[in-house]
Amino acid sequence: MVFKPQALDFKKSPYTGLTRESWIEAGKYLLHGIFQNVKEFQDPVVMPRKDTKVSYPHLDHPKELQETERRAEIFEGLARSFFIAAPLIHDNPELNICGYSIRDYYKSQVLRCCTKTDVVYVGDYKELQNRTNPQDPFCTFQQTVETCALVICLWECRAEIWDTYEKEEKDRIAAFLSGFAHASTVPQNWRLFNMLDLAFLHMEGYPIDEEIMVDHAQAILNYYVGDGWYRDGQSFDYYSAWAFNVYAPLWNIWYGYEHEPYIAKKFEENSNKLMETYPDFFDRDGFTNMWGRSNIYRNAATSAFDGNLFLPNSVIDPGLARRIASGSLLQFLTRDDFLYEGVPTLGFYGQFSPLVQGYSCAESPFWLGKAFLCLHLPKDHPFWNAVENNGSWDTIKSGEVKETVLNGPALCFTNHAANGETILRTGKVVKTKHDDHGMWNYAKLCFNTKYPWESTPDFGLQSKILKAGEMESQQYVLKDSFTGEIQKANATFWYGSKEQVLYRRQFFGYRLETECTWLQAINLADFAVPYGIMRVDKLRLFGRMVSLTLGSYGFPDNGTEIITCEREGAKAIILKGKDHMGRERQMAMTIYDGWEQIDYVRSTGTNPDSEKSIIVYAYTERKKQYGSKEPYVLISQVITKESHEDFKEEEVFPISRITYEDSAKTGAYGTIVIEKKDGSCNRINYEGIEGQLTL
Repeated sequence: MVFKPQALDFKKSPYTGLTRESWIEAGKYLLHGIFQNVKEFQDPVVMPRKDTKVSYPHLDHPKELQETERRAEIFEGLARSFFIAAPLIHDNPELNICGYSIRDYYKSQVLRCCTKTDVVYVGDYKELQNRTNPQDPFCTFQQTVETCALVICLWECRAEIWDTYEKEEKDRIAAFLSGFAHASTVPQNWRLFNMLDLAFLHMEGYPIDEEIMVDHAQAILNYYVGDGWYRDGQSFDYYSAWAFNVYAPLWNIWYGYEHEPYIAKKFEENSNKLMETYPDFFDRDGFTNMWGRSNIYRNAATSAFDGNLFLPNSVIDPGLARRIASGSLLQFLTRDDFLYEGVPTLGFYGQFSPLVQGYSCAESPFWLGKAFLCLHLPKDHPFWNAVENNGSWDTIKSGEVKETVLNGPALCFTNHAANGETILRTGKVVKTKHDDHGMWNYAKLCFNTKYPWESTPDFGLQSKILKAGEMESQQYVLKDSFTGEIQKANATFWYGSKEQVLYRRQFFGYRLETECTWLQAINLADFAVPYGIMRVDKLRLFGRMVSLTLGSYGFPDNGTEIITCEREGAKAIILKGKDHMGRERQMAMTIYDGWEQIDYVRSTGTNPDSEKSIIVYAYTERKKQYGSKEPYVLISQVITKESHEDFKEEEVFPISRITYEDSAKTGAYGTIVIEKKDGSCNRINYEGIEGQLTL
């Protein structure tokens, strides 16, 4: 059953209708799904499990390790579901779901998970270390993550739960927390978990090691790259939003402003800097893009707005923040495939195995409960009372594109007034050559809010040209004609934008340990058009005869009309259909110079939106090793529309003339001029990017 809010106010919320009461309804909706699976009051939050191959507890692990994972799952279910329950408990201490007092349940379970003699005890740090490797001082455990969720939730409903414990019970919980707070952690966003644990303990009068606190805080500060974004390990993804820019503001008000004012001031400045552009990361409907790891956390991406609003000098427009938060909430909760036996699936919409990661369990999606931190804001807060507005989307004129380029985190996102979609293009990506999952998450050429990334298409023997694995959506795939080896672009270097053209470079089969990694590459040059992105990419190949493919977005196939057309040597395929929810979708891919053929395949089980999908792709071969006059440049376009109203011919075939400066007219060197039928012109020149590429 999908979420259907009852408390609507379209005067205050003209875009979504959602109010504070609507959010409480949404919280109850999720809690009802959880507690229908809790058969007895004493049972932990361990939910029905659909995936057993990737997620933990891993059934093929030794029994002792499975027991450790079982304890982690119990704690993860408790702490993450508490994200949803805590603000509702504070709002209504008498809340009853499925016959259970929610306050009494969480009060009991929190204490029990910290009590060594209890069957739901999740293990303290020293015990877990002894179970795994007592000689390793750097052991880390999932429990560290969940202790942070726990202290946030105890803070949210402090009067209803924490303050009602006896002193001995508080001491027991504090001792449990202290073990993880002071112990080893992972050198990236996990440092924030230790910081929040330490800050909570300090607030409650328990001793902490302040040197450890400072070491974590200075490290977090030094992960900052600008524009509100932090580098998390090597990557950039939503952890900047749902970890760094949520936990750091909370740390400020719990500890930083009083004890480390310099660092706290920087965290506040960074949060405010994020707010300058982060609203444009979402589309006109407030949809969250499917990008980066941990996509099962979904609308937790909006929790960065809540983090900013906790600050005394926040800058985010509260009406805009609520509009995006509510839009993203509806993006997921109104899907009829969102829940599995009442619980959010391990997927982006429905269950989607290609994005499931081994560190997740059935309860992991409850991290989306971080979006419910907004309910900690009081009823009279501007977040709940300002009139919804749609920020940039209210001001972009029809047909215009607003582009944001952030060089620190290597992000370029464009807001397209013509279709209301936001398209993200990324850089500074490096994955191992066989890490398909990492490439899907980070290395796609484009990420679109309405067309979530497709995994490797499963098209069997449909194609006369391709075999399995020789094509990916929104990725180049190179095949060596001699060896048959297939290489994908697993590293993306960033240059940035000049004259509205974004320049990047991708390497095929990139390996740090060998010079041979530099053999096969492609310079990317792409720019926004009203309905999508046009590509003018230049090959950097060496000494091999190869074939290349480039896929469109995956298109949901729930009955699709397929149209092929050709104009003045350019070829296009247009798809008209509907997504899983019956909303109209339309996509066109057009190929120009450098490409020989355009075709499509049908796939099953590789699209997050629908069971069946279609991927349009371009194909070309390089038949000579050296001295060839074959084109260096590959020109293509993908455009999309959320209706079946026909694209205009000049939108599908927008180019009126292509001019090359090199003598052979192949794009080997010099400037390429793309003149379009609307009178606009783009100039592409790859020279000079070599010295400015960054990773």
